[in-house]
Amino acid sequence: MKNFTYEEVSAATNDFDLDLLVGKGSHGSVYKALLKGGVAVAVKQPKPAGADRSKLDNEIDILSSCRSKHIVNLVGVARSPGGDKLLIMEYMPNGSLEELLHSSPDPPDWRRRVAVALGVGRALLGLHLASPPIVHRDVKPANVLFDARWRARLADFSLATRCDGSCVPAAGTLGYIDPGYVRPGQLWPGVDVFSFGVMLLELLTGGRAIEVGRDPAWVVEWAVPRIGKGGETALEVTDGRVGVGEGMEVVVEKMMEVAARCLSKEWSRRPGMEEVAEELERAVERVWRPVCDVGEVVQAVGRWMQGWRRRRQKRVTSTATTKIIYEIDGGD
Repeated sequence: MKNFTYEEVSAATNDFDLDLLVGKGSHGSVYKALLKGGVAVAVKQPKPAGADRSKLDNEIDILSSCRSKHIVNLVGVARSPGGDKLLIMEYMPNGSLEELLHSSPDPPDWRRRVAVALGVGRALLGLHLASPPIVHRDVKPANVLFDARWRARLADFSLATRCDGSCVPAAGTLGYIDPGYVRPGQLWPGVDVFSFGVMLLELLTGGRAIEVGRDPAWVVEWAVPRIGKGGETALEVTDGRVGVGEGMEVVVEKMMEVAARCLSKEWSRRPGMEEVAEELERAVERVWRPVCDVGEVVQAVGRWMQGWRRRRQKRVTSTATTKIIYEIDGGD
């Protein structure tokens, strides 16, 4: 982790120019920045003095102890003249899974969806294998970002914590948090497994975790009973905007099976992320060529994403066709 001066960060963001603002939330603002040498990064600027800084400090602590190609890594830290810490993160230019699923006019195909599931699964596996295990506690599509090669990266570690026996209040996002996780002593990696299961259902259905117009509104209560019936009833939960092509049924069925197990109310029946990743990998290998020695499978997604990508950009500087590549990452 590098220590940057405030002057370096200010210059890189053009004095925090609003044209470079790429995100804003309860934590503060995020700006795109260009460091010397042309390296693009994201700068997380906290809210004005007086706000709670514990989440920011926690994110620095967690991210400084782990690094992976499956997460959005911490590049460095800077301090403002007032003493506030600023996080310099890897820059993810292609938005979030939330946007891809719910805002794109061209929804992702099933190969992209299982690639995302496998990428996030491997991110969580790496965290859970740490000593002590790291629990993210806020796995959801909004916290899955895409890098320049459209690889899914797990982001926002402000709620992440270590399973070291310390007393940490329960936290998470409504619709994704494990209903059984209500007390500090109940923190364990299975909390992430449950949230991952909800995210799998979003990938499968194309709907949000909670939709007022759906009965039941919570995707878990709506989809899991249908998946349990199997056959055509189970396939009814899949995103109607994207057909399940020949050869993909086995992958979609495996995603449904894994999701249902991740969402089990009985903690003892939930799989660990190692088992989840292995099952998704085996399903992928049945429809793709065998995984190469470095554990990566690269698949061109064609032109369907180009139009949406152009609309997301504030300025289009070229009309040349962009070939967008995505890949299913191997392990670390």
